[in-house]
Amino acid sequence: MPEGHTLHRLARRQQRLFGGHPVALSSPQGRFADEAAALDGWTFHRAQAWGKHLVQEYRSPDSTPRAGARQLVHIHLGIYGAFRDLPVPPGPPVGQVRLRIVGPDAAVDLRGPNACELYTPADLDDLIARLGPDPLRADADPSRAKAAIQRSKRPVGALLMDQKVIAGVGNVYRAEVLYRAGINPYRPGTSISDEEFDALWTDLLLLMPVGVRRGQMHVMRPDDDHGAPSYRPDRPRTYVYRRAGEPCRICGTPVAHAVMEGRNLFWCPTCQP
Repeated sequence: MPEGHTLHRLARRQQRLFGGHPVALSSPQGRFADEAAALDGWTFHRAQAWGKHLVQEYRSPDSTPRAGARQLVHIHLGIYGAFRDLPVPPGPPVGQVRLRIVGPDAAVDLRGPNACELYTPADLDDLIARLGPDPLRADADPSRAKAAIQRSKRPVGALLMDQKVIAGVGNVYRAEVLYRAGINPYRPGTSISDEEFDALWTDLLLLMPVGVRRGQMHVMRPDDDHGAPSYRPDRPRTYVYRRAGEPCRICGTPVAHAVMEGRNLFWCPTCQP
């Protein structure tokens, strides 16, 4: 599932491609047909991300009776959802296209999202209230996440993946920031000190914007970025993520693997005692 930096990168890209322009909306698949028809020809006002959620805002044209009205589209990619860039004019749809957006100079197709639905401002408020602070948003309040972690006996490795605690952190960032902080993922949240939480949050503020800019998660300190290749040729190296059984890049201990609350977990037993 895409982590938060991917959604923020998508929001920024769609803002550049479509922001301020009338767009043509359609749903070739048909599952979003009525909603797309209602917004067809509206102006793409902006796109924003909260954690793993993308929210597009459309404004009605001045020539309509509802001039200036706004409508929101909420998108959650889930595991299989993805946007694909297209030329203008785009060719016939390929596959199950839930939403097609065509602007003056660019177009995108959305396939396979977990959610693609109209939202009201109240719906958006409810979503934001359910999510923890997003390190990629300037309005994030880390004290909320600190309080949620420090009052919970759940493992910190599970808490970092809980979108109600921190929005946008997924499996890679979870594994890597815990490694970089030397924190064992099985430690209960109640054992995390103020200083340890502050270090984790500061590291997220450092690493996640890099993911937004580069489109990939770069998590290794420059002095450590050598040795065994990444788990995939097209991915940057990681300290522990998807390196089960391989020697730790720092101490040589085999990287451990387990399943925590249904998700694969990686850590070094020596560097994260």
